[in-house]
Amino acid sequence: MSTTQLPAEPKTRPEQSSISWRRILWIVAIALTVIFSLAPILWQVLTSFKTNADIEAVPTVYIPTQFTLQHYIEIFARRPFVNYMFNSGFVAVTSTLLCLLLGTPAAYALARLRLPGERIILAIVLVVTLFPYILLFLGLLEIVRATGLANNYLALIIPYTAMNIPLTILVMRSFFQQLPRDLEDSAKVDGYSTWQMLLQILLPMTVPALVTTGILTFIASWNEFLFALTFITRESMKTIPVAVAQLSGTTVFEIPYGAQAAATVVGTIPLVILVLLFQRRIVQGLTSGAVKG
Repeated sequence: MSTTQLPAEPKTRPEQSSISWRRILWIVAIALTVIFSLAPILWQVLTSFKTNADIEAVPTVYIPTQFTLQHYIEIFARRPFVNYMFNSGFVAVTSTLLCLLLGTPAAYALARLRLPGERIILAIVLVVTLFPYILLFLGLLEIVRATGLANNYLALIIPYTAMNIPLTILVMRSFFQQLPRDLEDSAKVDGYSTWQMLLQILLPMTVPALVTTGILTFIASWNEFLFALTFITRESMKTIPVAVAQLSGTTVFEIPYGAQAAATVVGTIPLVILVLLFQRRIVQGLTSGAVKG
């Protein structure tokens, strides 16, 4: 009588550790990168809340022993910081709008229209984008003097617009190239003109690109220092970077580290708010077209 042999039970393997060392290394690497990137910002924020005794203490006091808002009160009491922020905002917003208004149609023309010398134009735009603008300083200074634009917002708006338009053209052109041509062919059949097609059909589809490009342009204009320092000397028209750099103490030999840190935080808050508000659009604009489906 044959007996059926039961299948052998599978050998129980030792339980795999639920902790992956590779995952731990990735987490540690990311944490170190974040700490390294945010350490200067955290230092400025903590310094803005320190008392002068903590700032001047030896050895260095990293965490304030006593938090104070005196430095923030001081910068608004001694200097018209609200006016400085308005100046920076007006110049940055105006130059950003001009870049989008002028650069977007140019980008569409380079992406869709067959222009003579198109490659040469693109090469010039790319060269201008990579060109160090500090080399244009003396020439722009002579132009500002000759045209009498000193202490005028146009002395900053025009250079900022000229510097940021090439970036706008390159970014928007890449987005227009990714859009299917069938949309434009259908719009032409329906009787849309080129401008109507651009405004009513294509631009709504490139909102992430417009937001991304606009924010990059805005940040570049908001943070620019050299032109704002030279072309604007009137106190009431200075921008945030210049005002922060020119903060002085109560005496000639005093360096107001706390006030400078507070002014830096105040000047950065609008940029942080702007990025947080449009975070999703920025991510869409940076990642759109990276993978073609």
